[in-house]
Amino acid sequence: MNYLLLQVETAVPEAVSTGLFDALSPLEKLLFTMILLVLFAGGWSIMNLSNSLVQMQKARLLAKVDPEILKEVGIEAVAPTIPWWKKVYDRMTDYVPLEKEQDFLLDHDYDGVQELDNNLPPWWKGVFYISMAFAPIYIYAVHFSDYAMSSREAYAVEMEVAAEEVKAYLATQKNAVDETNVTYLADADALSNGKIIFDSKCAVCHGKEGEGGIGPNFTDSYWLHGGSIGDIFKTIKNGVPEKGMIPWKSELRPSAMQEVASYIISLEGTSPANPKDPQGEPYDRSAEETEVTSSK
Repeated sequence: MNYLLLQVETAVPEAVSTGLFDALSPLEKLLFTMILLVLFAGGWSIMNLSNSLVQMQKARLLAKVDPEILKEVGIEAVAPTIPWWKKVYDRMTDYVPLEKEQDFLLDHDYDGVQELDNNLPPWWKGVFYISMAFAPIYIYAVHFSDYAMSSREAYAVEMEVAAEEVKAYLATQKNAVDETNVTYLADADALSNGKIIFDSKCAVCHGKEGEGGIGPNFTDSYWLHGGSIGDIFKTIKNGVPEKGMIPWKSELRPSAMQEVASYIISLEGTSPANPKDPQGEPYDRSAEETEVTSSK
């Protein structure tokens, strides 16, 4: 579907400038021409059918009138005529009149329903013959020419287009954040939101001011699982089950975890009361391009 939409999007501007028919591929032109011919033939047949039905009804009505009366008003009785299209139709389908159906009955009887040995419906045979005639054209156009793509090629193109669309869509999504692309948020609103989440979910183990408690101290430059924004985000996301820290990915959205991670980084360098002793390895934040803002 995506491939078809892409085709339409690229064809519309071209169609406006060069004309709809000129913008079509050779195969599409052939199909378009065949559709027009079918529509024209169908309309012409309907017109002839309507006219023939009118004439047949007129002849049927006149046949019921006394010929002498018709002569008095200057009209001669007209015998019903069979239109030419009906004759052609009967000849092509081997039409069997109702009075001759006994000659074509088969020895099949299903609860009183008998089967006739009639030919297939003409529309079915017509579609079958058209399909046979079109098959070589389709095979050549799809598999041996540059007019159209095979189903395998169309699938590959559609998957490429879909992948690009997914990438573009994810780029616009605030919550499409993970440890590989997360960035530090220095704006006041993000840090404020991060503090609210920290106070409600993290302070019980890490202290209200990040001084540490059951968990490590966030105000020094030492980190047990890496001190980059990506490392902190990953730790929040997956937790540290062996140390009793649960993973928060099922409770916090990626954007919320980004705000908490940014707030935790902002605590570095602050001076809370009774800080816990440093744990882990020192992390040099001066190498990062992000700005660490002290906030208490």
